[in-house]
Amino acid sequence: MTEGQARQPLLFDRAFLTDAEEVTQLILVRHGEQHIPNPRTGPVSETFDPELSERGRRQAELVGARLSTENIDAIYASPLRRAFDTGTAIARHHRLTPVVMDDLREVEIFRDVPPDKSIGEYLGQGLLMAFRERMIRERKWDVYPFSESSFEFRKRTVNAIEAIIALNPGKRVVVACHGGVINAYLGHIIGSPYDMFFRPAHTSISIAAAAPNEGIRAVHLLNDIHHLTTAEGSFVSH
Repeated sequence: MTEGQARQPLLFDRAFLTDAEEVTQLILVRHGEQHIPNPRTGPVSETFDPELSERGRRQAELVGARLSTENIDAIYASPLRRAFDTGTAIARHHRLTPVVMDDLREVEIFRDVPPDKSIGEYLGQGLLMAFRERMIRERKWDVYPFSESSFEFRKRTVNAIEAIIALNPGKRVVVACHGGVINAYLGHIIGSPYDMFFRPAHTSISIAAAAPNEGIRAVHLLNDIHHLTTAEGSFVSH
């Protein structure tokens, strides 16, 4: 290879989409910290679509600043306020408006529980403790009763992100969404048996690459939180 000549892609370059052309880059950003007044004792409706907390708004500002120097072609967001507002904080640096995709919403835990009831009140403390212990061991959404199934959730979220890839070949795209969504898509890529194989921090950045024409997908970055450590202190939360 002569000086100045481009290196020919090798086996792992193709397998993991490094030094490859026409690759779509997905920047998956978890939303900022949400404000839930009574997470353990309040009605289940309070957990469905909370707004950002004060710290969550600062986290959104920080991730927006972190991505402000990137060339971003499009921004997609979940319709839930905590994710949409995080996406908006990123979008304002690029003169973009987040494109809302309903299927990017978080897994619907306890969606069939009466909205005015607390989980403990409706299910009882014994069952509440039982499925919490099961989730620690099994890490599958199916342990939760009255909820969206693991299969339903992964199908809709993977399809949504694959649609984004199809619409944005060779572009850099931000997806402001949820910890469950990020786990579902990256878990799909690596073949994880768990619905939650890692815990993304609020406004953490994970990156996946996609070669739409070849069907290849690769994970390039997981749970980056460098932007949350500032002169003011740490804004890391989960």
